Amino acid sequence: MGNDDITAENQMSKKEKNMIDTVLEKYDFEVIDYSKVRSAYKIKTSNGNVCLKKINHGRYKPHNGSFLVEALSDKGFCNTAKYYKTKTQNKYVRYKNMLFYATEWIDGEECDLNNIEEAIICTKLLAQYHKAASGIDTTELRIRNNLKNWPKIFKDNLRDLERFERIVKNRKIKTEFDSMYCGYLDNIYHRAMISLNFLNTSDYYKLSKQAEKNKTICHDSFYYQNIIKKNNEYYIIDLDSILIDLHVNDLGKLIRRLMFKGSYEWNFEKAKILIEAYNEVNKLEKNELEVMLSLIVFPHKFWKLGKKRYVKCKNWDEKKYIHKLNRLMRYNEMQNKFLEEYLNYLENYQ
Repeated sequence: MGNDDITAENQMSKKEKNMIDTVLEKYDFEVIDYSKVRSAYKIKTSNGNVCLKKINHGRYKPHNGSFLVEALSDKGFCNTAKYYKTKTQNKYVRYKNMLFYATEWIDGEECDLNNIEEAIICTKLLAQYHKAASGIDTTELRIRNNLKNWPKIFKDNLRDLERFERIVKNRKIKTEFDSMYCGYLDNIYHRAMISLNFLNTSDYYKLSKQAEKNKTICHDSFYYQNIIKKNNEYYIIDLDSILIDLHVNDLGKLIRRLMFKGSYEWNFEKAKILIEAYNEVNKLEKNELEVMLSLIVFPHKFWKLGKKRYVKCKNWDEKKYIHKLNRLMRYNEMQNKFLEEYLNYLENYQ
């Protein structure tokens, strides 16, 4: 973690300090000091650093994470942060309408996924995690099952795009962003339909049925903030979002996010390197890659930007909205080329 992320304890309000002190009393830690790092608290104790995390809902999250970490460890995967129990052996502390839980603090730094060599290592780590998590008894877990849900998500997002267009057309006064966003909509909607068609003509439901039987557990937030490098070892943190889904949910989302980075820019060769790195540990079948393509090329970021503008009405100025839209659309032709090269890769995939 960088120093810029850290807020010194003396910059916390008295109310916040009292809250943390009250929560820490429930644990057996010999506390030396603490500081705030993003949305968590770094607790310095006589036995090393601890991460105290606050959540506003989901009392099963600490139980899920703790259970999964132990189950992964039993299967030889120890690259996660262990969970700590309170003095009374509870997995969380309730404070007013909030919940707190404590895990080991991995003293390292966030990985640099812009570096393809580091991204390869992290992709292999994801494959190792998936392999270890396969076959774990999920009856003890209270997690969302997202299997067979992708077509509904895609269709809902398509309907949202139609709604955004109606909202703009019904406006008497349109901003520059409104006109630009609507100007791109036909092209983007077409790509979304192509993506949905890929999904509908794939083995998605067959794969979902197999995953239902095996109860494959995804991280669902596998990105640089949740991958910590310590002494050349890499660790996965923050298991709050785990769910049951196809493994390509994690890998596809990772690749999609990276492709919008300046060091990737929808270069299929780099995506191929990551796919093959994953395959070295946990081989994907051709039909899994076909399903993953639908996830990667679906215009998720375009939909998300529209939702922020027309549903959540996020209070950004016009220049910021336009800047974000321009950044997305500069990759339009590159995405078309990426799609073509991915399909060629699939033809010869074994």
